[in-house]
Amino acid sequence: MAEAVQFSVLERHELKYLIPYEYVEPITRFIAPYCQLDYYSELADDQFYAVNSLYFDTHNLEFLQNRMYGMHSRINMRVRAYADGTKAPYFMEIKHKKGAVVKKYRATASEEEWPAILTDPGYRIAETEQGVDRKNKELFLRLATSYAIEPKILTRYRRRAFFSTVDAYARVTMDIDMQCRPEDRHTLVVGNDLYNYDNETIYATNTYTDANVVLELKSNIGEVPVWMLDLIQAFNLKQEGFSKYMNSTLVSYFDNNINYMDNSRYGVHPPV
Repeated sequence: MAEAVQFSVLERHELKYLIPYEYVEPITRFIAPYCQLDYYSELADDQFYAVNSLYFDTHNLEFLQNRMYGMHSRINMRVRAYADGTKAPYFMEIKHKKGAVVKKYRATASEEEWPAILTDPGYRIAETEQGVDRKNKELFLRLATSYAIEPKILTRYRRRAFFSTVDAYARVTMDIDMQCRPEDRHTLVVGNDLYNYDNETIYATNTYTDANVVLELKSNIGEVPVWMLDLIQAFNLKQEGFSKYMNSTLVSYFDNNINYMDNSRYGVHPPV
């Protein structure tokens, strides 16, 4: 079974589009000559697998404010797990966006390391751990300390993901069934206390749309494949920004204050 190459540090373009679910299978067929399902999608019955992300921010939500105000340079910090969030590996990630370029740092935490890596004052990175993964772990810990980050929100969605078999690096992902809950603990375990936030208000700012899937096209800087450009043209895709962290946080914390989401859409729903 083939598996995508994993990068510890990656500088790339990320293009986001909001598409209707009816595009999922046609896009899957369109990219089939150039891409293969990643490991987790191959294992899933419907080719969608669960992704859980715990997002961190400063006490006064500095990361969120930078995103909302469109700052040229901004970061996100999160920890990611798959399935129900109860098992390692856990992936500590920093995403630094500067203009149109995204630089992603990723380090892996074991069952024993998470959440001790952030909660145990006596935690030390093992001397036997070397290389880029160690450097990224050190960077994550340094930023966690300097920003005094706190867990803010847990998000969950289901993803169908592909990696290119003809390019050095190119990925296509389609995300559905987005859910979240406010979270002040260092946990990625999900239950029946998540609620959906993938509704029309999120996708279209209170205007009509049939979009309910987030499509992302990712490639190396200056190396957007021709087949990606053909895909954009064939489906008449219009690039749009979309932040899972920002949208889920606005819904979770500020809904009642600014009517970000109609009350009829708010409530507890079991995860898919």
